[in-house]
Amino acid sequence: MNIKEIPQIKNTESGQFFLLAGPCAIEGEEMALKIAERLVTITSKLQIPYVFKGSFKKANRSRIDSFSGIGDEKALKILRKVGETFQIPTVTDIHTNEDADKAAQYVDVLQIPAFLVRQTDLVVAAANTGKVVNLKKGQFMSPESMKHAVQKVLDCNNQNVMVTDRGTMFGYQDMIVDFRGIPTMQNFATTVLDVTHSLQQPNQMAGVTGGRPDMIETIAKAGIAVGVDGIFIETHFDPANAKSDGANMLHLDLFENLMTKLVAIRKTVNSL
Repeated sequence: MNIKEIPQIKNTESGQFFLLAGPCAIEGEEMALKIAERLVTITSKLQIPYVFKGSFKKANRSRIDSFSGIGDEKALKILRKVGETFQIPTVTDIHTNEDADKAAQYVDVLQIPAFLVRQTDLVVAAANTGKVVNLKKGQFMSPESMKHAVQKVLDCNNQNVMVTDRGTMFGYQDMIVDFRGIPTMQNFATTVLDVTHSLQQPNQMAGVTGGRPDMIETIAKAGIAVGVDGIFIETHFDPANAKSDGANMLHLDLFENLMTKLVAIRKTVNSL
């Protein structure tokens, strides 16, 4: 797909990677607007095409008492307000067929979680909304196998589909990024690297996912160097107290410095 098909996306002529970034989950209006404002300022300065990311609910939790959301409609309205306030596109996850039509009324891109990417009915429901569809590669799937998920969207007469690598399961409590998968998946779809989820350490004894935020810059630099089309990063101004995935999010104060480095790397790659 051409990222120009994403409504309201800016800076598409810059030659830069595009960015999907924001908090793991929408915790409230004030936090969402605060994060979005900072990211819009950074991406405008660096001419990075930008999509605001936030989950309106978190259905795939290890423990029943984990934070799952502030209410579907409330969170979706916040996502719409972010988009309207800053004139930027927005993306959120969906988990059920019913979520597809509901979320499509509020956001520009529908994201299929990695655990659910083989669920044909869910992928088809997302594709049939006509929205851009982002397919997260299952941790248990090879890059080659993602072409079948992409084909499901194409068969619904929706050409606006991209895939996102978020690491591959390594043992029981770690992830590894196989950068060979990026050019493989680029053969059949626009490809994004989800940096922060690739550094998760899932299935911890406490029932809360761990992570390696100290490796975010390393993985992001490598992804840009091998030519990935887009980067996905979750960020928060207070990761230690974030209600979801705080262990692997990038602190918002570190975001501009990282983006500046990645922009420089992409310029060098483009000049070769």
